[in-house]
Amino acid sequence: MKLGLLLPNQGVVFGATTVPELLELAEQAEGSGIFESLWVGDNLLAKPRLESVTLLSALAMRTKTCRLGTACMASFPLRHPVVLAAQWSALDCLAEGRTVLTACIGGGPAKGNIAGDFRSEYDAMQVDPTERVARMEEGIEVLRVLWTQDPATFKGRFFDFDGIAVRPPPVQNPCPPIWVANNPWVFGTNKSGAINRQVDRVARLADGWMTVGATPEQFDSAWREICDATESHGRDSAQLENAIYFNLNLNDDRAVAYAESKRFLDEYYSSDWPEWKVNVWTACGAPAECAERIHAFEPAGAQTMIIRFTSYDQKAQLAVSYTHLRAHETEADLVCRLLLEK
Repeated sequence: MKLGLLLPNQGVVFGATTVPELLELAEQAEGSGIFESLWVGDNLLAKPRLESVTLLSALAMRTKTCRLGTACMASFPLRHPVVLAAQWSALDCLAEGRTVLTACIGGGPAKGNIAGDFRSEYDAMQVDPTERVARMEEGIEVLRVLWTQDPATFKGRFFDFDGIAVRPPPVQNPCPPIWVANNPWVFGTNKSGAINRQVDRVARLADGWMTVGATPEQFDSAWREICDATESHGRDSAQLENAIYFNLNLNDDRAVAYAESKRFLDEYYSSDWPEWKVNVWTACGAPAECAERIHAFEPAGAQTMIIRFTSYDQKAQLAVSYTHLRAHETEADLVCRLLLEK
């Protein structure tokens, strides 16, 4: 199981980090040899933050080996895919082919949604929020057409163009991977079939799948569903990647780690997170205890664990990671066991 680090780019809005620190964290994470990938969150207005493509472009210049991606691009249905195709192609050139674009539909359209005010965001962009799934699916198609055809022609429900080209093309061939992010804990529970469409969306359109807030058991079950659906579409599920996005707060005093995590999540999402939800998505406490939580996802089939430190001292959390990696190479301590066994 590979390890990724999520840089909390929304944290620059509420004081959890700074722009220079995000860039330094990226360099330190790559230099440690622990992290295989670096990720940033995305939103435009609903959950303001340092804009994702711009930040990834800066990271492309400050790093050399880590893959760079979105976790996830919640604004994808709002972005015009022709513009995004040009931006991401340029990013892939800057990063020399290290990018992963993870698309999702973002939060719900209801005003006051716990993950941001998406209604106001969609109103401002003059996009009907009920179209966000269809726009995401068509947008993925548009990106692949523009990245693999020169000139390119497309006629769809939302987008229509003839004989245009995005140049220079991305470095990756045939094009940068496009993952789809959704949540697995509701798979199979909706009699209307809506949940099965989440599985089918990944199986039809995606090069990879990302999720959050799942238990190892839920992750394992959802991943099996996705792989089966992928094969049913005549695609090789062995070529599909996956990732679980997980929170971490390292402190020998678990109560202190939990309190900081809850404060961080509440501010990050402008919400009041219940204890059960914090605990499902976050490992809080001593490194050995947290290592057990992380390690449980490996037999569930997780290929990449994307870690976000729910802390107001990102550098200190990263330093603790280094300390335990170097001092306890034979113990199931923090991420070292995961890395040694990969």
